[in-house]
Amino acid sequence: MKPIRSLALAAALLTCTSLGSQRLWAQDTGDADGARLVAAMLGASPLEDDLRELTTYIGGRATGTAANLASVDWALARFREAGVSAGKEAFSMPELWLERSASTRIFGPEGSGIAFEARAAAMPFSSGAPAPGVTAPLADGGKGTEEDFDRLGDTAGGAFVLIETEPLLDIEGLFKEYNEAFDIERRAVAANAAGIVYMGSRAEGLLYRHNSSLRGAEARPMLVLDRGAAHRALSLLRAGTPLSLTAVLDLELGPAYESYNVIGEIEGSGEPEEIVVVGAHLDSWDLGDGALDNGANVTLLIDLARQMKRLGIRPRRTVRFALWNGEEQGLLGSYGYVRSHAAELDRHVAAMSFDIGCGAINGFFTGGRAEVASALDEILDPVRGLGPFQIIDAPVVGTDNYDFMMEGVANLVGNHEPATYGLNYHAQSDRFEECDLRTLRTNAAIVAAATYGFATTDVSWARQSRQEVEALIESTDLERQMRVFSVWDAWLDGSRGRRAE
Repeated sequence: MKPIRSLALAAALLTCTSLGSQRLWAQDTGDADGARLVAAMLGASPLEDDLRELTTYIGGRATGTAANLASVDWALARFREAGVSAGKEAFSMPELWLERSASTRIFGPEGSGIAFEARAAAMPFSSGAPAPGVTAPLADGGKGTEEDFDRLGDTAGGAFVLIETEPLLDIEGLFKEYNEAFDIERRAVAANAAGIVYMGSRAEGLLYRHNSSLRGAEARPMLVLDRGAAHRALSLLRAGTPLSLTAVLDLELGPAYESYNVIGEIEGSGEPEEIVVVGAHLDSWDLGDGALDNGANVTLLIDLARQMKRLGIRPRRTVRFALWNGEEQGLLGSYGYVRSHAAELDRHVAAMSFDIGCGAINGFFTGGRAEVASALDEILDPVRGLGPFQIIDAPVVGTDNYDFMMEGVANLVGNHEPATYGLNYHAQSDRFEECDLRTLRTNAAIVAAATYGFATTDVSWARQSRQEVEALIESTDLERQMRVFSVWDAWLDGSRGRRAE
């Protein structure tokens, strides 16, 4: 069944299924509260205005920028205007990395007449190349496979290696891109390449940022090149014309600094010491306006808190609405939270994260916790008409569920239909207009059901020990994911994740 697009039909189905399910709604607050809340999320509210303000007026919100600090104050004001208790919580960012500007020039041998400028974006956390820039031969790295680097041999040393990419069409392609880049970048380091240049995988002229998996001594100039210019350069190289590239990467770099999460809270009415966290990240990269990634889900959570307060709904457990910062630069805001709230983690019943744009929610990842998957299946029963939902009981790295998972807290990540997410991910085109606002409201109803459900229903699980987290790593592909997202070493050295008791 296709996700329901009609709000009227969705509301009708929602009312019928909610009132017909005693398993979820028949808790301390009674049958009506859950149904009222989910139905309210489908009605008129400031949700759209909030998203427009955050994205169009504040814009891209890279952690460490003035726009990001403005978004913190904005979010705090939205909670307080709704009467929701809220505050900002400081955490430490280990370093400052921002791009001021990036440019490249590609040219052939003297007298060839070949020279052209190419638009580019620096990859976080590329090393800098201040004017006059870094110049090196440009090498055809093919798809960046082992065979491609074997073909290059010693010529990769001291060269910018240009990697050809497939067009990005959907989120599956996005995860494939991240996964392959991890190996490509390590092959480039082993070959002693001067830098890495990726052909942009989006439409010609569209730039974006992906985090590099290289850090510290391994970092070098790394950038995404306009797809059309990259095609031209590869055509010349494959026709036998030698090329060089000059990269000018003007970066703002600095030491550790303080950033902030914004935490709203509705205290539980029965067991307030037990906590359900529902989160989305407030920061974005700065090329676009950060609507899909992740302003839409930020404003969804603000509206959920607003409606709970307006309706006077206080579920059994405390609900915390977490707007994380530093997500794009290493999942650092949620890491700061688990450190500062370490004494409470045994009482965290669940932590949910929503971070895949405005496509219809079609299920959840439940982190390899079968008991959580089973509970979620029942919790979503009243909103089956907004589905169907697929529960994927597997661990996921790449958003703010991560540190909860490594601390043994039950965690979930909302899964979405691709819609326009992959095409606009981290790109200049991530704007307000890319979000289907009717689907966003349907998503809000689903998130409301999940949040209310975990805040009211009985649970059968407890926080996992380090040994249990280790078993999860060993039985899944979690280690590979952790390596791709540069968090594996911190797990090994004990600086992230639950410690052995």
